Amino acid sequence: MAEVLVLVEHSGGEVKKVTNELLTAAATLGEPAAVVVGTPGTAMKIKDGLAQYGAAKVYVAESDDAGTYLTAPSVGALAALVGSVAPTAVLIATSPDGKEIAGKLAVRTGSGLLSDVVGLTDDGTATHSVFGGSYLAESKASTPTAVITLRAGSVDAVEAPGAAVEETVDVPAIDAATTATVIERRPIEGGDRPELSEAGVVVAGGRGVGSADNFGVVEQLADALGAAVGASRAAVDSGYYPHQFQIGQTGKTVSPQLYVALGISGAIQHRAGMQTSKTIVAVNKDPEAPIFEIADFGVVGDLFTIAPQLAEEATKRKG
Repeated sequence: MAEVLVLVEHSGGEVKKVTNELLTAAATLGEPAAVVVGTPGTAMKIKDGLAQYGAAKVYVAESDDAGTYLTAPSVGALAALVGSVAPTAVLIATSPDGKEIAGKLAVRTGSGLLSDVVGLTDDGTATHSVFGGSYLAESKASTPTAVITLRAGSVDAVEAPGAAVEETVDVPAIDAATTATVIERRPIEGGDRPELSEAGVVVAGGRGVGSADNFGVVEQLADALGAAVGASRAAVDSGYYPHQFQIGQTGKTVSPQLYVALGISGAIQHRAGMQTSKTIVAVNKDPEAPIFEIADFGVVGDLFTIAPQLAEEATKRKG
């Protein structure tokens, strides 16, 4: 069975949820092989987690450069493996770094690139959500290896124990003069809430929240549900919430089990970033708001009355 390489997303010694989804998707196409790019000792911490979700092999591409440069170490390691292993596909998360790595890898290896995929079949056919989620399109690479970026939350991760046999990969030398260098790292200001693109539940606020101070009602409901907090572009542009929490075409793409939209009209720009959520609940005063077109459950009313009631009920049920 041909190998399918999966670029592992990890942080703080833990595998990110999207990596488990990538390994599950890889099993549809062939034998999942995880590729760990990081500083020395990284793979040892996360190997067991990768084995739990089906990694038959773990390619260890560790070097001190992995923490110094942005995408170059990952591109170099994956390109070397494509040349030596000839995988059916390389699966990468649709994250800012992931999209850059995939594009560079496709060019360097002469491989077809399938971007922002939301579904895969065993013959390599990919499904894309396009034009702000208005249409679904299918594509398939005509090259021996396909480079595929998969949207987080589009595949349900399934445990399937794998051998996780380790194999060391040399990370090619990097030309510092032509490569972006990391000069500073800062922690994300997210408190104890789940990371937005990884969360199973997201509560997002829009222009209808009215102000930065009023965003507390969004946070209150999010905390009651154990959810991440998001915001529409209108809310971010108005200064209600930090840009790192923006959901939409020019922000983050999320696909949680539950998405609660508070005071969000549902412009196509926003819908493009959340339309593949499994269940969508919308609260808006305007019965004609476009968000109701895609909502599974809609409430026409004042979010400042409804959201606290939802939070209170969720807290009761947890107790």
